[in-house]
Order: sequence, then C-alpha cells, then structure tokens
Amino acid sequence: MVDMSNVKLRIENIVASVDLFAQLNLEKVIEICPNSKYNPEEFPGIICRFEVPKVALLIFSSGKLVVTGAKSVDDIKNAVNKLTEMLRTKVGTQFTKPPQIDIQNMVFSGDIGVEFNLDAVALSLPNCEYEPEQFPGVIYRVKDPKAVILLFSSGKIVCSGAKSENDAWEAVKKLLRELEKYGLVEEEEEW
Repeated sequence: MVDMSNVKLRIENIVASVDLFAQLNLEKVIEICPNSKYNPEEFPGIICRFEVPKVALLIFSSGKLVVTGAKSVDDIKNAVNKLTEMLRTKVGTQFTKPPQIDIQNMVFSGDIGVEFNLDAVALSLPNCEYEPEQFPGVIYRVKDPKAVILLFSSGKIVCSGAKSENDAWEAVKKLLRELEKYGLVEEEEEW
C-alpha cells in the first residue's frame, strides 16, 4: 500500500475565468497595462502579464477575463484585485458587483514514490490509455472528480482537469486504490 503521506503534489498552473461585470474600452485599458499586447486583427483581447503575482491575463471588452499561470488561488484573486483597482483608478471603470472567479483547471505535478511497469498498468487498469510510441506515460481518466492523471514509470504523475486541490487529491487516491486493487503497487513490508 502506498503511504499517502509520501505522495507529494505541487500546483504548476491554475486557469480561471473571471467576470468583472463591466464593459471595458480596450483602447484605454491597453494604456494602463504594463507588459501587454493588443492587436484586434489577430486576437480580440489584451494579453497582459503581471510580474507580481506572476500571471497572464486575457482581457476582453465584455469584462470577461482568463487568468493563467497562477500557482495559487490567492494569486488569481490578487491579480484580479490589482487589475480592477487599476481599471477603477486609472480608467474610471464602474463595476456593478464584485468580480466572479471560476477555477476552470488546475494542473499538479507529483510523485507517488513507487516505480511502475506501465505495460502491466495499462493491461489491468480500466479507464486508461497507453501508447508508448506516442507518449511515455499512462493516461488515466477519473470520472468523479473529473480529472486526468498522467502516470510515468518513475512514479511521477501529472494531474490536470481538477477544479480544486481537494479534487486532485481525491483523483490521486482513486488511482492508488485502483493500482492496489489490481496488485500493481507492492505492499510495503513492516520491519
């Protein structure tokens, strides 16, 4: 049995959609956004990069945003607060209500701490794909919570599609239960 206290997960990226509940004049917004790009012929929004917190924002005239590159939910909240404050004080934007932030995807990297024979995993485990000529890991799909886990022979994993850290942990626990159920994880010996 894999000791869950040895399993490590680290947030690599969080993507969120945001509604600011205000129309934006992108010609004015581009003037106040440092490290940004706006070419409406190529893309209908502003691509803005903040150094602190280190995120990228796609800003649309509808007042909708996509925030990516965050390492925590607080990074997203801080970036949205920073942008709304800039819009309020420098452009005079009026907001009808507080921003609505919806986490769309969280990506975690991790290590189960056990090596695997991926051929055996792919033959035994349901809901997985393995084509080593195309990709060196097993793709395991979890239905609830909805997530995809990439499992590598080294025991390293990538979990994406989770909407919270708790969902990622639940998905990893389900994978580990399946691996144990099919005898793909060695029982730890007591010394």
